[in-house]
Order: sequence, then C-alpha cells, then structure tokens
Amino acid sequence: MRVLVAGGAGYIGSHTCKALAEAGHLPIVYDNLHTGHAWAVKWGPLERGDLNDAATLGAAMKRHRPEAVINFAALAYVGESTREPTMYYRVNVGGMVGLLEAMRANDVARIVFSSSCATYGVPARVPIVEDMPQAPINPYGNTKLVGEMLLRDACAAHGVAAVALRYFNAAGADAAGEAGEEHDPETHLIPLVLQAAAGQRPDIAVFGTDYDTPDGTCIRDYIHVTDLASAHVAALSACAPGRFQAFNLGTGIGASINEIIALSRRVTGKPIAAKAAPRRAGDPPRLVADPALAGRTLGWRAAHSDPENIIRTAWQWMTVHRQRALPGGKG
Repeated sequence: MRVLVAGGAGYIGSHTCKALAEAGHLPIVYDNLHTGHAWAVKWGPLERGDLNDAATLGAAMKRHRPEAVINFAALAYVGESTREPTMYYRVNVGGMVGLLEAMRANDVARIVFSSSCATYGVPARVPIVEDMPQAPINPYGNTKLVGEMLLRDACAAHGVAAVALRYFNAAGADAAGEAGEEHDPETHLIPLVLQAAAGQRPDIAVFGTDYDTPDGTCIRDYIHVTDLASAHVAALSACAPGRFQAFNLGTGIGASINEIIALSRRVTGKPIAAKAAPRRAGDPPRLVADPALAGRTLGWRAAHSDPENIIRTAWQWMTVHRQRALPGGKG
C-alpha cells in the first residue's frame, strides 16, 4: 500500500514510516520540515509542503497516488497553544480541512489520525476509556478534538474510513538507532531528565510534589514510540468505510515523575539533580489509559513500553546513535 504520511519527518511519524516499510508498505512523507527533519526520512520519498498549500499537496497526491493517509502534521506545544491559539487552529484544524479536501479530490478514503489524550482534559477517573467525556483544557487539545469531529463528519458525508489514535506519553527511541526524539525546544519529561544526566542541563524541575499520588508527583502512562508506530500500521487495516473509530494508546500502567527520575539514574548510572517547582495549571494528578479496546479491535499491545526499556533506548539515542544519524555525524 502507498501511504501518504503527513508529518512523517517528525518523531512519531519517522518511527511509523519505518514500521510501514517493514510491513511492506511505501511511506510517502509530506512534511514542511518546520519541526521535522529531512535526515529522518529514510524509508520512502520526501515531498516538502504544507497541508494548507492545496496546490503542492494536490500535486503530491497526483504524483504518488496514495491509497491511504496518516496525519501527524500538527503543532504540539500546550503552552505555546495558549499563547498563540489562532496559529494552532490554522495549522492543526486548517491542515486537516486541507488534507480531507485533497483526499476527496484524489479518491483517497482511508485515514489514520494522530490524536491525543489531551482531548479528555482532566478525567473524572482513571484508567481512561474511549467513551469518557472529551473536555480539553487548552487550545492544543481543542484542535485535536476538532480534528476528530471533522473526521466524524467526513465519514458520515463522504464515506471516509477513519481511525483516531489518542496517544498518552510518547517516549523512547528506535532500538536500532535509526530514529529518535529531536525537539527544539524539548518539553517532554524523559529527554529532559536524560539531558540532566548527560550534563546538558543542571537539573530537572518537578512541577508539583503535593499531588494526591503515592509520592506526591504526577503519574503518566508512558508508551514507547515503536509501539505507537505499530498501532498505526494495524489501524490502516481496521479502517472501515463510513465509520469513525477512536482508540487509546497506552499501557494501562502509570509511572510517577519521581519514579522516572529514579529509574533514569539507575539506567544511566548518572546523578540527576531534581528540584521542586510549583504545580503547572491544568496538570491532572493521573493520566493513565485503558488500552483494552485497541487490543481487542486492532490486535495491538504495547510490547516495548516497559519504562526501563523506554529510558534505555532514549539514552542510547542521546549518547550513541544520535551522532551517527544526524547530518555531520560520525557515520
């Protein structure tokens, strides 16, 4: 299958391109390289363009004639979304509109969408199941929810086959070192902790130490990026004409910030200084998925998401593989 991967030069997108190629598909990356990296495109052609550029997107679709689309293309910084909401709606929502219009014009009716647990907001209980209320608390989460709404309407109006995958906390790196996490700025906990281990920052800030959790710090469900990638491949086969489906992607097991820091010290053998900081507004004490529906429907499970493996592969990327993968590296 030829699959147009919008945002395929990014973190999760590049890992998914590898998984698609290993499954016998051809990933065609469509990316404006605003946050993605050309060096991460290794398993198929790169078409440089923006989803809001109808002419370039249409030309890419006509050239490659994809049979399905996976959409990762989005801005994804929660704090930035609160400062620049119109930019987030223009890119995330406008991009989805442009993509759906291009799909319709080119007879492509199958799409897998990179959604987020941010659509749930502050959940009433955990673990979170797919039919719980979606009440985002920031513009980023709002744009992901609107993306799902657009897909529901396209399924009803045009027979589109759509799957939305609601990620929890993506982390880790490709075990073979062919892809990894490269964000600027970096906001995710595990790479920030490992930067402290590598001496690239003096310490790691722990935002809130008085939550109603066993050690007082927030609990999150960390999912290995390789497991996320495999779910996208499985979701392509689950797409059904005229039907919208949504699945949580997580492990069902949470780890606290303090537990991640302690485990990182053990994996790296490095001291990692941590300092307490005030809570951030809107941070729920616990975000943990119930991934049972994805297991039953997609035949998917998180096979690589033990926290120690997540941290080990992320550390290997940062200290061993990264220099070989990036331009100007050692090999």
